[in-house]
Amino acid sequence: MRWLQYLACSAVLILGMSVAAFAKASHEDAGKFNLTAPATVGSTVLQAGHYKAEWVGPNEDVRVSILSRGKVVATAQGRVVEHNDKAPYDSVTVKKQADSSQRLEEIDFGNRKDALVLSRM
Repeated sequence: MRWLQYLACSAVLILGMSVAAFAKASHEDAGKFNLTAPATVGSTVLQAGHYKAEWVGPNEDVRVSILSRGKVVATAQGRVVEHNDKAPYDSVTVKKQADSSQRLEEIDFGNRKDALVLSRM
């Protein structure tokens, strides 16, 4: 009977550590941002609005998913870079293309040193 109590306590501990690790990963590997004008990510044109970026993989080569209202609307490759100082607010960097469209290049997340740089596709 005592071994069942030990087993139950161990399972609860393992579950608790797993949930804590997942919560930490989801905070560090995601961030919200706003677009004030349309911008291209990969082959997808994102309209102005609120988005969430999520990424997986090593910092030098991450797979990025851009979500709107909980659904993936664009994907891209990118990398996570560390700046010396925390960004004071969420911001995006776009680059004007030859056809006058804007391409999303970088996402800086408020109060964080890490930023997401999207690869050219």
